[in-house]
Amino acid sequence: MTHSPAFLSSPPPPAPRGVPLSDRVRLVRNLLPPLIVLVVAVVEFLIAQLRNPAAEVWAHLLFYGLVGPSVTFFTVEWIAEGTRARERAEQELRLTYARLSASHGRLQAVQELMRDLTDAPDMGAVVEVAARGAVRATGATHATLTVPGGLSGSASNETAPGSSAELYPLRVAIPGGGALALHFDTPPPPETEALAQALAAEVATGVEAARQRTLDLMTLYSVDQSIRAERNMRRLLARVTRNMAERVRAGARAAYLRDQDGLLRLEYAQHAGGESSSGALAPAFVERVAEAGMPLVASQQEAAEVFPEARSALGFPMRDDEGLVGVLVLGDARPEAFDGVRLPLLALLAGQATLAVRNARAYLYSEELAISDERARIAREIHDGVAQSLAFCALKLDLVARQLHSDPSGAEAEVRAATGLLREQIREVRRSIFALRPIDLERYGLLETVRRYVEDFGQQNNLRTVLNVTGDIHLAPGDEAVVFRILQESLNNVAKHARAREVVVTLHGGKRVTLRVQDDGQGFDPEQISGRVSSAGGLGLLQMRERVESRGGNYRVLSSPGHGTLVEAEVPQA
Repeated sequence: MTHSPAFLSSPPPPAPRGVPLSDRVRLVRNLLPPLIVLVVAVVEFLIAQLRNPAAEVWAHLLFYGLVGPSVTFFTVEWIAEGTRARERAEQELRLTYARLSASHGRLQAVQELMRDLTDAPDMGAVVEVAARGAVRATGATHATLTVPGGLSGSASNETAPGSSAELYPLRVAIPGGGALALHFDTPPPPETEALAQALAAEVATGVEAARQRTLDLMTLYSVDQSIRAERNMRRLLARVTRNMAERVRAGARAAYLRDQDGLLRLEYAQHAGGESSSGALAPAFVERVAEAGMPLVASQQEAAEVFPEARSALGFPMRDDEGLVGVLVLGDARPEAFDGVRLPLLALLAGQATLAVRNARAYLYSEELAISDERARIAREIHDGVAQSLAFCALKLDLVARQLHSDPSGAEAEVRAATGLLREQIREVRRSIFALRPIDLERYGLLETVRRYVEDFGQQNNLRTVLNVTGDIHLAPGDEAVVFRILQESLNNVAKHARAREVVVTLHGGKRVTLRVQDDGQGFDPEQISGRVSSAGGLGLLQMRERVESRGGNYRVLSSPGHGTLVEAEVPQA
């Protein structure tokens, strides 16, 4: 059973008492003429029986002068009473209609306020919308709304005439904190106070909805940052599941991922006993969530199979266009801990986790491919360079063994040649090790990494190195990696082929970031080796050009035999 709000209720009009006016008029019209004729006939007959002229005169005067007007008066008064009752009823109806019209206007204003509160994008908009809606609904001259957190908003009634008279305040508390202050030209009636209380309740609902939307956006932003910044699968799942657990105050969380055999295995779990990642097969509840393809609530027995001491659990499938990726599970020691939770937001977070897992796996796969390619390059380099040189040294030493007694001077010369070749190969191995050394751009940043690398490069190769950095440099992480890779390849080529004494590295930031690597070595003809793969770093000139141009930059090499080499790369600023 529903009850109308106090500000919408009004007393019904009283029904007219007695005979209705229309019945009275009809009764008088139909009965009075024949009744008058009958009465006159009877009176005249009685007067005629008097036989006394003086008595007849007085009888006529008495009847027509007193009884007739009295009857007419009371008849008309009877009809007038009905007319007055009808007028009173009409007045009551007009008053009721006015009250209903006012109540309808207030109800419409409340409905508009509820709609505007729902559409408000943030807390500030909620406060402003609520203040304007309160003025529109109550007819106040102006309103001020304050909510927890220091936010406030005010609005004035532009249609109300300006008045310098004293205003009458009305202040109502907002459930959950805050207050709504209204000011009127006249003392507000009880209906207005009831309306203000109802508005305060709606404002509280709108404020809570805005707060929830803000929390949802913050959670989504946090998860999005986790996806962008984290490539380690374990840490990524820890962040995503922690954000989900915090939204529903869950005490445990776990992630099961589908392996290459199609089996669901535990990848990460956090519960009262600590973290775990055993690779165990998924329990029955996790398999049920995967088969259903939708969020499911576990029974107490199923929850206990997923988490120790858990009495409730909630599972979310991780699916994309390619099929099932895994299942996320939240658990808690409280029974029915997940009744009434907001499943759409958690399902959206699970969808983002799906994307994060796909990205992390793609990154790991790309790393494996890069490692495989690098291993193949190192094997090719060792086979074509160091291995052949060592084999040649072995042949020379075999020749020395045969010449040691017959030609000591020749054997000595061969030993010196083999020693020089071995020393060169030792330097080559050291250069390769230096080129393969991991560089942490994310930890040190581009400028510090370049400074360290250039300094270490000079020490490793007995070269004079100069580094010049000018301007402001702001590059995206991907562009930083490309610029550093070009520097690394260029310096490796200097060490391998240039026979230089000095290398000057210049990094300049303007509208574009420019990298220049210039040496004073023997130079070369770029047209003859532009497509060749370098032995030190694995990238030839053509590959380096393609990398830079793929980032919207330019790449060029200026060199000629005997005049050194200049490598220049430009990429746009972030």
